[in-house]
Amino acid sequence: MTEEKAISAAEVVKQARSDGKSDSRQLIDQLLTDFHEFHGDRHSGDDPAIIAGIGRLFDQPITLIATQKGIEVKDRLATHFGSPEPWGYRKAIRLMRQAERFNRPVLTLVNTPGAFPGVDAEKGGQGEAIASCIATMMSLKVPVIALIFGEGGSGGALALASADQVWMTAHSEYSVLSPEGFASILWKDAKRSAEAAELMGLTPKALLDDGIVDQIIAEPLDITALKQQLITEFKELFAMPATKLVDQRYARFRKF
Repeated sequence: MTEEKAISAAEVVKQARSDGKSDSRQLIDQLLTDFHEFHGDRHSGDDPAIIAGIGRLFDQPITLIATQKGIEVKDRLATHFGSPEPWGYRKAIRLMRQAERFNRPVLTLVNTPGAFPGVDAEKGGQGEAIASCIATMMSLKVPVIALIFGEGGSGGALALASADQVWMTAHSEYSVLSPEGFASILWKDAKRSAEAAELMGLTPKALLDDGIVDQIIAEPLDITALKQQLITEFKELFAMPATKLVDQRYARFRKF
């Protein structure tokens, strides 16, 4: 972790939502070679807000699951601006189970304001899909690392961040709900979102101090260093017996 100049929680939220954030596909291309994407949940359909597939981190086969906002307007509309639907989470579950079957580690890349709250999503079992995604990740007998590199909103983010290690980039945020939502509930005034962000402690440093995340990654990203950190951590996690890995992951989240 590189030392970062302190910025306000409101500024962190602003930067986390910035259009200047790396696109998930760009990050995947930088981190992995031989990436092959899988589509569909084998039940309802495919969700472009979730990219899931397999590739190589150096010589290590790896399963990668990422939320995707897109760059062009048509892509952002198709992904609901990075808000997955139930079939997206079920696609993620399918790839997690495949990773366990073939003893591959799992890396997730998270940049989402939260799960999509649309009528079709709710009818399709959005709550159940998120819960199942969390339960599946918690029980995986292979190492899991989550990297939050933009927004990490509510259960929609937690569904892909119930990991052995949770890392954040320096200009990202991870919260139970948006500061606007918090301000609306507490003060009935969404315009007090900056004040809410400070009260919620929406800075990576605050989350690191509370033990909610394990590492802060400096921005702009040093991809070579990040790849090396990932492979080193995966090797250490793989050295642990599978039962201990699961127990340690469970204990990590139980303390919250």
